[in-house]
Amino acid sequence: MPTGLKRDLGLFSTMAIAIGAMVGSGVFILPGVAFVTVDGPAVVLAFLLAGVLILPAAFSASEMATAMPEDGGSYVYVERGMGPLLGTIAGVGNWFMLSFKGALALVGGVPYLVFVAPGIAEYIIPFAVTLAVFFTVINVVSTKSAGSLQFVIVGVMVVVLGYFIVGGVPNIAPEQTAGAFNFGSGGLLAATALVFISYAGVIKIAAVAEEVKDPGKTIPRAMIGSLVLTTALYVAVVYVAIGIVDIPAAIEAGELQPDGEGPIMGLAAAQVLGPIGTGAVVAAALLALASTANAGLLSASRFPFAMARDGLAPPAFETVSDRFNTPVLSISLSGGIIVLMVVFLPIDQVAKFGSAFQILVFILVNLALIGFREGAVDDYDPVFTSPLYPWMQIFGMASGLLVLTQVGLVPFAGAALITAVSVVYFYLYVRPRTDREGAARTGVRQNVSEAAIERTKELFGEQQRYDTLVAVTDETADETSVDMLRIGMDLSALRQGDVTVGTFTEVPHRAFTAGDTTSTRVDAPEWALNASTLPVDDSRPDGGVAQVPDDAETARGLSSVDFREIRTEEVGPAIVEYASFEEEDFVVLERRVEELHELYGEGLNEHVLKNAPCGVLLVEDRGFDGADEIAVATNSGTYDPVKLLVADAIAEETGATLSLLQTVPEGVSDERRQVVQEYHDELRRVLTVTTDSRILETDDRIEGLSRFAESADLLVTTTERRGLRGAVFGRPGDRLVDSVDCTAVMVQPPDTQQSGFIQRVLLDRLFGG
Repeated sequence: MPTGLKRDLGLFSTMAIAIGAMVGSGVFILPGVAFVTVDGPAVVLAFLLAGVLILPAAFSASEMATAMPEDGGSYVYVERGMGPLLGTIAGVGNWFMLSFKGALALVGGVPYLVFVAPGIAEYIIPFAVTLAVFFTVINVVSTKSAGSLQFVIVGVMVVVLGYFIVGGVPNIAPEQTAGAFNFGSGGLLAATALVFISYAGVIKIAAVAEEVKDPGKTIPRAMIGSLVLTTALYVAVVYVAIGIVDIPAAIEAGELQPDGEGPIMGLAAAQVLGPIGTGAVVAAALLALASTANAGLLSASRFPFAMARDGLAPPAFETVSDRFNTPVLSISLSGGIIVLMVVFLPIDQVAKFGSAFQILVFILVNLALIGFREGAVDDYDPVFTSPLYPWMQIFGMASGLLVLTQVGLVPFAGAALITAVSVVYFYLYVRPRTDREGAARTGVRQNVSEAAIERTKELFGEQQRYDTLVAVTDETADETSVDMLRIGMDLSALRQGDVTVGTFTEVPHRAFTAGDTTSTRVDAPEWALNASTLPVDDSRPDGGVAQVPDDAETARGLSSVDFREIRTEEVGPAIVEYASFEEEDFVVLERRVEELHELYGEGLNEHVLKNAPCGVLLVEDRGFDGADEIAVATNSGTYDPVKLLVADAIAEETGATLSLLQTVPEGVSDERRQVVQEYHDELRRVLTVTTDSRILETDDRIEGLSRFAESADLLVTTTERRGLRGAVFGRPGDRLVDSVDCTAVMVQPPDTQQSGFIQRVLLDRLFGG
């Protein structure tokens, strides 16, 4: 959308922004610190490894930048790909961390100033504040001026570093660089994690993508080119520096701090380049740190700008000045934050937190690309595409996680704190103002629904017969037995399955017995013969399985039912054993409300649900003599195909209409509602009876479902485990059944596995809430 921002940045200016954001503390401060960390010259390899590990994120960011050349960079990609929550984390975190880095760069020249002029160290804070104000003004006046200034600074710095390399190579002491590329060096990963932050600026090009000329070509070239150039520069400069400076001796002499911090480049230049060369290197160091501050401010200011444009920050931040064509408030706030950090905060320690968070951002960038590639984004059409997808991104995420374990506890805790603050900000400010979701979540939801549709089609297309055991106990009322039998006969009718009514009679435990169970075929009980509402089916032969009067109309509906009496000492195990031996496909059992309050022990329902080798239907009987409407509800996730099959079979036999009930949160995104509606539409094509679809917008699922299910004659929903876990975490399905007045059938599919906590949370987030 038009924003008023000018596309003023060409290839070299764009590369200068990235190089300026990278070459600063990475080459002028960190080599000595990393040398101590790795305990040797393998610090050179650490810089090389870090550059290689960042390459996947550079490729991913390049691709997404050519598809979405908008200011905001990694925030935009993560927000579009993974949703507003992760986008907020990326945006807020990047903003703070770039501000921290900018502030650190402004005071990071202290060792070099002291090196050439020891008496001016006390004025460093006023000098740093003056530079911060200067860079803020430059960025407010013109992005092009900021880019041009960056180009000049980086150009001078690269020339001086080149001069340092050429002049220093003849003076390298071979014994000091031996093992520079030794993978077996101790602490190599820790050193790699330390210098990782040196390359954070590579994707900052994307933060100003909306102001880049010909972004489809310029951004990938600038991003990859700047990374390759900076990596080569780091490796060469660090190799020469440690070859000239005897770091352990310099630490012992007090020229460097015990942790290796200090003007290592100044020391090296003083040994080989003379006063003029030393002055040039010190000036380059100051320019490099100044360029880092300038690039950090330029990039950081675009995050609140982009977030405001997406409704994730107050709208004032997206205002572009009519006079300067820059986001003045965003730049001014970022500059002000840097000034406050310079004056009041221990920037050096806080800035180390940026390493951990930048690694997380790189991981999110790689993940976001996968979200776009696999998600439902019709207009995602990048000019440049990342090579070796998805292995490049998987490697980037895996290596990032590995390096993240090496950053140390305090930096990791700092990144976690910024993340927590971002999450709190999201829920307090962002969530009430946005209903978008990421491409990955939309894509996953579509994939899940498509997979569920395929499973449903396969089940309905199998035409498998279903044999049903109606398990009646001594405590089952006659009216409930009738309704359970009716449901069992409806379920088996369409597939020509057999129905067995097993009356399980509990007998006292007898000593010195193995608790044997006996099964006897019996006549139809009186409750079945007196049931005038049982279905009549003249097409089935009785097969001699039940002795019933031929002149009873009701009895003709029972001609295919096998009545059994099973005497047993333990009803639950007997039901499971009988269903297993007879290879039943379903067990129909009365739902026992009293078991819902049992925290310990195992009731009849729980035992059958856990051990039955087939599907289980728990019936909550409130009178069922036919149906005009059957409600099929899902609390979260997709509909299990077996639940749909049961509802469809009963509706077919009773002539009822099905109503698919599903809830989504209030204010749900159009993308989510559309995916759920398309899923329902596909189900309606698979089901064999007339089916209505009701998608309910409510934050109280049970209340919403019960309100719409109340008018139905039968509710079909899902079983849930009883016992301690259900008592502690709640059973929404049971609450739904208890909130309606109609008969309810809770279905557990055959061979079901209770979904784990993570799976339930994911499905709940994807479809329900």
